[in-house]
Amino acid sequence: MLKLTLWPSALLLVTLAAAAHSAQPAGEPFSYSPARTDVPTRLLWGDTHLHTTYSPDAFSMGNVALTPEQAYAFARGETVVASNGMPARLKRPLDFLVVSDHAEYLGVLSALEQRDPIVTGLPAARRWMERLHGDASGRLAMIGEIGMKFSMGTLDEVEAEAVSALRQSAWLRVNHYAEAANRPGVFSAFAGFEWTSMPSGKNLHRVVMFRDDADRLTRVAPFSALESIDPARLWDYLENYEATTGGRVMAIPHNGNASNGLMFTPQTFDGEPMSKAYAERRARWEPVVEVTQIKGDGETHPLLSTTDEFADFGTWDYGNLFGTLDKEPEMLQYEYARSALKTGLQLGEETGVNPFQFGMIGASDAHNGLAAVEEDNFWGKSADHEPAVDRAVGRFVNAEPASPKVDRWQQVASGYAGVWATDNTRAAIFDAMQRREVYATTGPRMTVRFFGGWAFPANLLAHPDYVRRAYQLGVPMGGELTGRGGEAPAFLLAVQRDPEGANLDRLQIVKGWLDADGNTHERIHDVAWSGDRQPDGTGRLPPVGNSVDLATGEYLNTIGAPYLAVQWQDPEFDAERPAFYYLRVLEIPTPRWPVYDRVRLNGQIPGEAELVHQERAYSSPIWYTPG
Repeated sequence: MLKLTLWPSALLLVTLAAAAHSAQPAGEPFSYSPARTDVPTRLLWGDTHLHTTYSPDAFSMGNVALTPEQAYAFARGETVVASNGMPARLKRPLDFLVVSDHAEYLGVLSALEQRDPIVTGLPAARRWMERLHGDASGRLAMIGEIGMKFSMGTLDEVEAEAVSALRQSAWLRVNHYAEAANRPGVFSAFAGFEWTSMPSGKNLHRVVMFRDDADRLTRVAPFSALESIDPARLWDYLENYEATTGGRVMAIPHNGNASNGLMFTPQTFDGEPMSKAYAERRARWEPVVEVTQIKGDGETHPLLSTTDEFADFGTWDYGNLFGTLDKEPEMLQYEYARSALKTGLQLGEETGVNPFQFGMIGASDAHNGLAAVEEDNFWGKSADHEPAVDRAVGRFVNAEPASPKVDRWQQVASGYAGVWATDNTRAAIFDAMQRREVYATTGPRMTVRFFGGWAFPANLLAHPDYVRRAYQLGVPMGGELTGRGGEAPAFLLAVQRDPEGANLDRLQIVKGWLDADGNTHERIHDVAWSGDRQPDGTGRLPPVGNSVDLATGEYLNTIGAPYLAVQWQDPEFDAERPAFYYLRVLEIPTPRWPVYDRVRLNGQIPGEAELVHQERAYSSPIWYTPG
């Protein structure tokens, strides 16, 4: 990870640069053009969490046709036919995609549906295939049986043999499609999988993302929750993969809002206190976390951040993944990213290692093969949530005894990962995620820069090459700062709106810190905003306004600003206490996807549905550690 060297560096850098300029080697031609720099200047957009028909739940929810081949094609900007029969296409292509079908029963139902020749040599698979292609009741019963045995881990020996063979066949096809779709410099196609641990329905899922090509990936089989539901055993698998193949791999924790207090607990999976060694392993294998997706936003919760007026965004707090266990208030602090970052400060002081020093990204977790999370081009969570007159009506989760339920209109059209990379290749994207130089958005593609350091000139943002200088003098998002004699670091923030989207309302710094008694705190600072608004007596900034026309689904950029930038110092900085800072970007109000459904399809909207919201971005934090 990037760390800021503590030497007084501004003068030294200027001196060295001048010396280097004057030291042109004899006999070498002088180059007038500036030398190529390796600072990350390419902003790449992608989805790290997408399911196709190879996932058993995706298949059971109606996606029986869209394979990884169609998923990569759609992400590249090609038109595909969705499960509802409509043509589907992104307005703008993505730069990369991780296909992450569930490792458990990977490709099994799809192989049975397609009458894959491998099935004929597997007695259990033949029996399943006959039932799948029988009458409707037999088909539903077979899918239900597979799902039950998946969740309970009750396969017999013959069934386990069939599943193993079908999974490995599917894994080879996933890698084949990824290699065919990969275009270095243009589009990066990653083969991955999702490890689907969910004890008592509590979501501990992780997406496994590889840096490598099929030559290495096909030497291993995906690791599933049928083998272990303990994250530490997944880390063993990752460690073994790197040791045996020479490749690189990471795990990306799922948005934690359906984990019922397990995702960011300060204990091990077995309930033991977290040791330094355990903290090191978690930090090593899980450098980034998914904080926003279709099943809700995971930055924070209004009960955790009671003074944050924007905390209640995309809130899904009904219970566990299946809605079968209620949510208790004490669970929340171990589910959301901001509180996890604060817990990490405590664990860092207790164990010497911060296990929750993670970057933040968004992803879709769509199960229909379509990585589409724009409000006006939202294809839903799964095939049975694709555009239709009534898709906003009814329950999304409807299980007893959990209450309240989640309605279909509450699907959040989110999110994407913004990655600062040196090139559009698997290696460069993976490396950017490893060093946490990434950020999450709920869908819009705003350009976000965030740096911290002590040597920034006061007018740095006025320089056309401020980015290069900021890398020289500080650290980017995801970096670490170590104390420097009591002086407060400065933070450099610059955000350009999505060129095809809404203006910006404001930029906020979210600070979390640990006091001398071991208690954590947080504070939101409005640091840049549009217009001539001024904070009131309580420090609260007036709303930006609202230009949304619900009848047409249109909004106007007559409010807000296309670009906001500022250099900021923490007025309450305490050099003796560890802290983190991250940037939250808020757009002006815009319509949600049910509004566009009503305009285009005469879609039905429940009276309680939220129709307008403020989309956002979350940078990876910059951490401060006392010297």
